[in-house]
Amino acid sequence: MRATTTVLLIEQDTRRQQDLVTILTFMSWKPVLISPDNVEQVLSGFGHQPGFIMVGQAIPDDARSVTDEVRSRFPDTPVLLLEQQGEAPALDLSADEHHNCSLKYPFQQTELTEALYRAKKAPGNRSFQESGDSTVELFRSLVGNSVGVRKVRQHVQQVADSNANVLILGESGTGKEVVARNLHYHSARRGPFVPVNCGAIPADLLESELFGHEKGAFTGAISARQGRFEMAAGGTLFLDEIGDMSLPMQVKLLRVLQERTFERVGSNKSIIANARIVAATHRSLEELIKEGSFREDLYYRLNVFPIEMPPLRERKEDIPMLIDELITRIEHEKRSSVRFTPNAISTLCRYPWPGNVRELSNIIERLAIMYPCGVVDVTDLPTKFHSGAVAAPSVEENSLVPPVNMDDLPFEGFDLKQHLNNLEYVLIKRAMDECNGIVAHAARRLNLRRTTLVEKLRKYGLQRRDREREEHTALL
Repeated sequence: MRATTTVLLIEQDTRRQQDLVTILTFMSWKPVLISPDNVEQVLSGFGHQPGFIMVGQAIPDDARSVTDEVRSRFPDTPVLLLEQQGEAPALDLSADEHHNCSLKYPFQQTELTEALYRAKKAPGNRSFQESGDSTVELFRSLVGNSVGVRKVRQHVQQVADSNANVLILGESGTGKEVVARNLHYHSARRGPFVPVNCGAIPADLLESELFGHEKGAFTGAISARQGRFEMAAGGTLFLDEIGDMSLPMQVKLLRVLQERTFERVGSNKSIIANARIVAATHRSLEELIKEGSFREDLYYRLNVFPIEMPPLRERKEDIPMLIDELITRIEHEKRSSVRFTPNAISTLCRYPWPGNVRELSNIIERLAIMYPCGVVDVTDLPTKFHSGAVAAPSVEENSLVPPVNMDDLPFEGFDLKQHLNNLEYVLIKRAMDECNGIVAHAARRLNLRRTTLVEKLRKYGLQRRDREREEHTALL
């Protein structure tokens, strides 16, 4: 398993320093504080590339030299510059802006991962490709802290650097291709990621699609064409819905996996297969083997390292985080937004989600179109969500913890800490919404001290959204 991502933190403000350390540690990163007094000691103990450098605003003049020294030691490492309203920029980072990204402070968890994603994708940045740090992209693509998702992230990190064949199992819409892309991205392979849907291509055309063909090999072959195996040379070939592949094609694929060579249709020239195979299916291959529609020997060739994606109904505690992540992507890509009341989120958490994360993504996108920059309540959800649903109880001063249904506890384990964090987040957000963002009233409603609630708002990144809402209201 790869090492935890290391973050070099240059921040002299004690309180903000503590907040950042808490946030980074919570996100499973390893913050290392750097100051003018310990810069040489810290840098001398580094034998690997850090994940990123975070530069705060409240730093003295001599911290400029510290920052320059750290950045000269790790020139390819992304630099995140924290900005806070009312403060002038502490550093001019325009000289190598391709490796930098600014981030408003305080920030949300999804905003930090989004900023790191942009910095990582910037031209010329090689740090995330060359280092062993992979948590950022994994977290962004596989959002959640449920037992099942954490197990998937662990498996991806374990097998990414291997050339072993991987078989991804799970229902439709659970994110099997997301797992495959993460495997490719965090592997040592620098070739392309080439997906093929084996169920969408007719059986008589799949051979040409995978292996390519020569000119005149069959009617309509007016020129030679590369197959997906050639396109994926040095990279990853993702065979989606492998359970829908015909038996004759299974035989030919098995030979390629065994011999590591193939021929184009209409040619007798062997080509080396230099692609890692990652397959996926929503069907039970064991049942298909019993029915005689899938080869057992091919199954064992593919099933070297299985990864199973849990359905959304088994990871309902991840739904609030998934909703936040999906909204963030919509805001970033489509310049739109949408918000949900606590009752709406509770209703979405009770839905069984037969279409899994894909269905959730479609619903969020649809509601963002119907209610742009609006707030969605239970009555605004499609009928299938709120018909027969019981409205979530309002937050009462002496009744903050709802009863727990013990039948919902998964057999493999239950992350109580994360469940309580999610519950606290939902209740605080609900109280703030019901009190129109007035912290003193929400604190009284939650039976908390105002300073305690302020710290929790900062912890969950709720302050910035409330400030944006207040500014928007003022404009109206």
